[in-house]
Amino acid sequence: MKVVFDAELWIWDARRADSWTFVSLPVEESEEIHDLTGGSRRGFGSVRVRVTIGVSSWKTSIFPDKGSGRYALPIKRAVRRAEGLDAGDVASVTVELVDF
Repeated sequence: MKVVFDAELWIWDARRADSWTFVSLPVEESEEIHDLTGGSRRGFGSVRVRVTIGVSSWKTSIFPDKGSGRYALPIKRAVRRAEGLDAGDVASVTVELVDF
């Protein structure tokens, strides 16, 4: 499954001092991922993905956000720097499920 979407980068309030930055996947696609993966039993309910933003590609995990019903995707600092992104910016994101 591959999901392509635009999303605003946001900082996780609980780790604001560490600048943990994320984007949220769309609700409908998040529900589909949950159904496909059977609510993964990996750590924190994570699902392995391959991500592309601009010219940057990497493997990581997405995590369920119980409050919003969406998956959250961490955007590492190296990618934010390479793509010139900060919290509040909107990025075009491609997420592809792997290892499920």
